[in-house]
Amino acid sequence: MPYELLQQPIRINACTIPNRIVRTAHATGFCRGEISPRVIAYHEARARGGVGLSFLEIAAVHPSSPSGIIAFHDGVIAGYRKVADAVHAHGMRVFQQLWHGGSNGNPLDGGASWGPSSVPEALAGNTPIPMTHAMINEVVAGFAAAARRCQQGGIDGVEIHGAHGYLPCQFLSPLTNRRTDGYGGSLENRTRFLREALAAIRAAVGPEYPVGVRLSGSEGIAGGIQPDEARQTAEILEAAGLVDFVNVSLGSYYAFHKFIGAMHEPLGYELPTSEPVTKAVRVPTIVTGRVMDLHDAEQIVRAGQADLVSMVRATIADPEIVAKSFRGEAARVRPCISCNQGCVGGLLGAAGSVGCLVNPDAGREENAALAPARSPRRVLVVGGGVAGMEAALTAARRGHRVTLCEAGTQLGGVAQLARRAPHREDMVVIARWLAQELALHGVEVRLATPVHAHEIAPSDYGAVIVATGGEPRRDGRSRHLPTLSIPGVDLAHVCVPEDVLAGRRGEGAKRAVVYDDYGHVSAASIAEHLLAQGAHVTFVTGQWSLASELGPSLQSEPYNARLRSHADFALHTRTIVSAISREGVVLRDLDSAAECEVAADLVVFETGSAPRRSLYDALVARGIEVHLAGDALAARDMQHAFASGRRAGAAV
Repeated sequence: MPYELLQQPIRINACTIPNRIVRTAHATGFCRGEISPRVIAYHEARARGGVGLSFLEIAAVHPSSPSGIIAFHDGVIAGYRKVADAVHAHGMRVFQQLWHGGSNGNPLDGGASWGPSSVPEALAGNTPIPMTHAMINEVVAGFAAAARRCQQGGIDGVEIHGAHGYLPCQFLSPLTNRRTDGYGGSLENRTRFLREALAAIRAAVGPEYPVGVRLSGSEGIAGGIQPDEARQTAEILEAAGLVDFVNVSLGSYYAFHKFIGAMHEPLGYELPTSEPVTKAVRVPTIVTGRVMDLHDAEQIVRAGQADLVSMVRATIADPEIVAKSFRGEAARVRPCISCNQGCVGGLLGAAGSVGCLVNPDAGREENAALAPARSPRRVLVVGGGVAGMEAALTAARRGHRVTLCEAGTQLGGVAQLARRAPHREDMVVIARWLAQELALHGVEVRLATPVHAHEIAPSDYGAVIVATGGEPRRDGRSRHLPTLSIPGVDLAHVCVPEDVLAGRRGEGAKRAVVYDDYGHVSAASIAEHLLAQGAHVTFVTGQWSLASELGPSLQSEPYNARLRSHADFALHTRTIVSAISREGVVLRDLDSAAECEVAADLVVFETGSAPRRSLYDALVARGIEVHLAGDALAARDMQHAFASGRRAGAAV
């Protein structure tokens, strides 16, 4: 039997979990105070896909710290019943994570946040009111009342969010707890708030209802919680009989990027700080942290590192990962590449909700079903990047006979180039998976086959999808000063990122200037690539900071840490390139207009692309049904490529 250990049920108090794969709590952006139909469909899709246990995202227990789910009013009970009924129909259990943000909360009355001490929080710098004993008692009672509502609504268990720098963690941490009363000082005292909250919950829900805690194995900052104290905390809670399970994570707002490590982190990166905690207790334990497939999850359980394994991003990328793997179809699982762009990047970015770069259906499960083609026909897809591949796969899944033509010698497009930069190797994983799926769905793939409009007759294909990508801009013009024409932009040592990663330029460069107009991953990864080749890199950007747009995906801080700590790296922000010679580059400060010159034998411009639409325009002129996908539609990012590919494949 594949994944023998993962398929074994496990009891948490009186609740039986059907297998060992868990989805720990994460915000979705789908709830505005109550359980929404969208979030129910989201969790039901993972229940249908075989996940054993899911935790609902944070539920606020007190008006001093509201959240997407409001558990301090009885109105939440009806919503709980709906989500419980939906997931129970597929055998999945569902727990609720109970939460108070402490200094990270924003009270409904507009007042100051609450916390153990007057220590400013890390993100916005808000300084909380030190909680009085009456305030502490009020929040403790709020935890108990919220747990009772969960029980009444059919939720199978609860956990207190005691990790990631929220209120219980703030009491636990010597960094944020400066109290001198019975809630501060010794570890025993610092666990008191958490012990009182857990005891109040137990009194409210009875002896058999699962109650647990999430802890940070480390806060990720000097002076904060470290694995040894996290271990002792877990031992104290277990010895007092207060927890039925312990769920261990990593980080706090002082190390926000550690919550959800992107592809630069190794697989299982949280285990070194989680294992000291999980091995110290006898109650069931949960770990997480870039576990991308069930093979690795099985090894974690086999090694005794935990009893259950959380796989959140992997189940966003493919809700059926558990069911597929259990029935021996692990190779059919759509892989997560840990880019963080659609999930946490979507939540914290402009979208305001969770999605997925590789899975366009994530977050829209209510309307995600693909309709079979009413009249299957021949479909031609031109372009073998991920947009074209997704379009071809979607059309084939709907029953069309699909031919995909790619002018190059391999599928994958920019993913094949991106993988050549440091820490970006996983970009190609999804391209390889798509190629495999195309073969399984009978798509005819023709490599080294450019397509010209005059070669296509209206009778040849019922529809054509054009996914021919974008043409990188080479004029050097910055969006910050688009009227500036740059002398020397046509010199032989001036290029775009695609040239460097393809090996056409940059080999042997000693001093490189990388200009970034956007603050996304492309220029930062090119800089890292050139540093790895031994070049000195001067990074120039019109933005206020390096990798400014990567904050939502939790990659900005790691990129800054890696690049700015390199001895051969120099950074110029709010600066553009104003002139280029064979020996160097003139830089202009956008604010002062002051100029300086730096030596360079390689200049790389990341100033975006323009859609390649000539084939599309020619086919439209000939009256052929044609659709656009990817950068040929709009030169954006890979998430747009997947989403537009899906739409094009669904439209034919």
